[in-house]
Formats: sequence, C-alpha cells, structure tokens
Amino acid sequence: MMVCQNPRLSVLDRKLNQVFSMAKLEVEETTLPTLKAEQRGWIKGRDDCWKAEDQHECVDKSYLLRIAELQALYQLVPGTGPVRYLCDGAPADEVIVTFFRTDPPTLLAEYGNSTALMYVQPSGSGAKYQGRNETFWEHQGEALIIWGYNAVEMRCKKMP
Repeated sequence: MMVCQNPRLSVLDRKLNQVFSMAKLEVEETTLPTLKAEQRGWIKGRDDCWKAEDQHECVDKSYLLRIAELQALYQLVPGTGPVRYLCDGAPADEVIVTFFRTDPPTLLAEYGNSTALMYVQPSGSGAKYQGRNETFWEHQGEALIIWGYNAVEMRCKKMP
C-alpha cells in the first residue's frame, strides 16, 4: 500500500519490474528459477521494512539497492573495466574489478573463484565500496582490498 500511495516508490517499483524483466532475458533457462527465488527473497526483505524506524526510507533504499544489484550482475548498464589489480606483488592475488554506473554506483570484483558485488560508500578520499564481507578502497591507482570475514588487508596496484 505504501508503494502505491507514494509517487517515488511507485516509480521505483515500475523501474524494478523493468530491470527484473531485462535480467530474466539475460539468464539461461536453467538459472531462471534461481533468479525468481532471489526476487521472492528480496520481496520478503522489502516487506520486513515495516519493522524499521523509518519505513519509507527502508523501502526506498531496498528498491535502489535491488535495482543496482540486478543492473550490475546482469550488466544491464554500461561498465568500466575490467580493471586488474595485482595484490601484495603476487600474481595469484589478482583482483579483477568492473565498475557500473548504477544508482548507487556498484562494482563487481573477482578474486580466485569468487565474485563480490559492492556498493559505493562515503569516503574522505578515493573511491570506497563495501560488499557483504569485502571492501575495496581505491586511491590514485592503488587499492586496499579485504576479501572475506576477518581477512587480512591486501595492498594492490592497478595493472596497466
């Protein structure tokens, strides 16, 4: 009801429906059930905003993050990259990053056999992104990357 009564939330709801439809076109038939299940999970999370102190802000943020997530994961908006970072001077510790012009800005980072979606965060200098258990903080071609819960910070240099 809140979404239908609020013009901004109604616009975000229509945009999410459009982006979700585009994402469905990008997945293989075998992974479509997973995408649909993830969307149902997102809806449950959005509906939990009734518990939030500021319900409107919670719903708004939920829409923005889901739209950005789908746009980045399925490359529905232009990206910059991939950009390679060599960490701690070890070729095995390479992190590959693609930046996306989503709202809020996002990046997809690959390290080893895993991929992480991260969202831009406020920063005094450089560009800082945060994922579930990953952090990427880039300034003047160097990046500090933490990959995983309680992981050691890696110092990385942008590769030419």
